[in-house]
Amino acid sequence: MGRLYVVGTGIGLAGQLTIEARNVVRHAVQAFALMAEPFSLEVLRELNSRLTSLSDCYGDGRSRDQSYAVMVDRILEPLEYGQTVAAVFYGHPGVFVWPSHEAIRRARAAGHQATMLPGISAEDCLIADLGLDPGVSGLQTYEACDFLVYPRRFDTCVPLVLWQLAALGEANRNRFNADPVWLDALAKLLMQDYPAEHGVTVYEGASFPLHEPRIEHLPLSRLSSVTITQASTLYVPPLSAPAIDYERLKVLGLPTDTLVEASFQRARRESYADRDELA
Repeated sequence: MGRLYVVGTGIGLAGQLTIEARNVVRHAVQAFALMAEPFSLEVLRELNSRLTSLSDCYGDGRSRDQSYAVMVDRILEPLEYGQTVAAVFYGHPGVFVWPSHEAIRRARAAGHQATMLPGISAEDCLIADLGLDPGVSGLQTYEACDFLVYPRRFDTCVPLVLWQLAALGEANRNRFNADPVWLDALAKLLMQDYPAEHGVTVYEGASFPLHEPRIEHLPLSRLSSVTITQASTLYVPPLSAPAIDYERLKVLGLPTDTLVEASFQRARRESYADRDELA
């Protein structure tokens, strides 16, 4: 029986690869990695000289999904020989990484052990860089195309995060830059609930220790005019603070006096105080 570990490097590889993930990569008999650039591969090869890149799975004429299927096959093959395998992916291996989930599913179905080790995701970095606290304000997140195509019910009093802007309108997910037409369609959809001048942020986490994150503020109406890359995420801050539902409090038998309201508003104050600065 083989043993599969699927691990994430975090967004900033040098400082965000956990001790647990390092040990897994170091001791794996076979190690595979899919990284955004060559430097990350060299860092990982310092841990395990047998590590090989999965980037060649993106063959000529293959769709993105076909390439992913080739990756999964390559990751699973050594398990049949009882080997311990590490499959390393950029960021969090469970966030927008279909091969990681599929490899674990198929490994377990074949009787092998399979474990996913979490990594620091782009969402974690966004929360830190933009100063959000989901425990206070809540947080709603969607893949951008999913949000655009399906009728989602969302709350304008809660921060909204839309991922993978570059893939908008790309069924095969082979494009690496956003189509302004689709960005404009997304902006128009959002402007049904937010004013055109509502400040939003295009965010990209820093990949290296000396790099700064991209935090570009702009009015919602100008979304289609900015440069969007594979790493770009859209942050839409709340339009206003939420209002307490006093009728609901009455049904629940909870107090409805002004002290209750003051305590709720005090807890949220810091979350919304810097809204204009962030956007």
